[in-house]
Amino acid sequence: MTGQDWIEKDFYAALGVPKDADDAAIKKAYRKLARTYHPDQNQGDAKAEAKFKEIGEAYAVLSDAEQRQQYDAIRAMAGGGARFSAGAGGPAGGAGGFEDIFGGMFGGGGGGGGGRVRYSTQSGGSGGFEDILGSMFGGGGAQTGFRPNAGYQRPQAGADVHSSATLGFRPAVEGSTVNVTTEGRTITARIPAGVRDGQKIRLRGKGRPGVAGGAPGDLVITVHVTPHPVFSVDEKHNLRLTVPVTFAEAALGATIEVPTLDGKPVKVKVPAGTPSGRTLRVKGKGVKTAKATGDLLVTIQVVVPQKLSKAAKEAVETLAAATDGESDVRSDLFGRAAE
Repeated sequence: MTGQDWIEKDFYAALGVPKDADDAAIKKAYRKLARTYHPDQNQGDAKAEAKFKEIGEAYAVLSDAEQRQQYDAIRAMAGGGARFSAGAGGPAGGAGGFEDIFGGMFGGGGGGGGGRVRYSTQSGGSGGFEDILGSMFGGGGAQTGFRPNAGYQRPQAGADVHSSATLGFRPAVEGSTVNVTTEGRTITARIPAGVRDGQKIRLRGKGRPGVAGGAPGDLVITVHVTPHPVFSVDEKHNLRLTVPVTFAEAALGATIEVPTLDGKPVKVKVPAGTPSGRTLRVKGKGVKTAKATGDLLVTIQVVVPQKLSKAAKEAVETLAAATDGESDVRSDLFGRAAE
């Protein structure tokens, strides 16, 4: 950034604060704008990137008391942003002109005459406007030019911090809070209802602090959920479980009771001829989140008895004889295997 940039750019307008804003107001405005235009939130947006750079430059100057004082003085002398040309061949007007101001500052004659100091903003050669300002504020003259922001670090966002937390199945389904200790800090994090094993929760602004006024990073928590002996949850917030039924219930049909997470059982109708592995749906009995409520998905598992009484064995044999030849349950198996 050059001296002319200081004249032409309105840093107060860039941050949307008045010229008499205090340090707290300037910092608050910058943080709000930095979050809005941060590159991570606006990937591929060139305008947002340019705006982020603009507010970073503005904050770097206005947050430094010495640089802000210099900036205000230069803007006041330049009339708030006009570009000046005060070379030796320019107008030799009365007192109060641009040259008179600098002449008075460096012992010039002010109103005219041989003792008057002359300055020029024309390019090439020493004595230019930026060289004059550079000498005023400790710059290196014609060789270095006026760089009011030389030596300050550009604002940079803080790094993300990663941690993990383990929850029981029920707290994960219903939502909970956990205390996460990282880098010497303990942070209480709210875990939303329906979180799944391995899911990541991002807490904005809870990571490492930014550099030179940059926005802080985030805290990323990987959640591990302890398995439940009966229930599981899928990505659509459906509550799943497998329910055993007898051969007779599957073959003839039945109405059975199944458990739910809130402890209140619901009745499910098993249609006649239901095969093992079929899934039945109960609307609205899944996981409740802020955005939606899932369903209860009941997978049927037909249980084959390991031991049969004499009467039961005779009954099965009678069934087998009665259904023999009705259908070949493996009729297409070899055909599909050959594909």
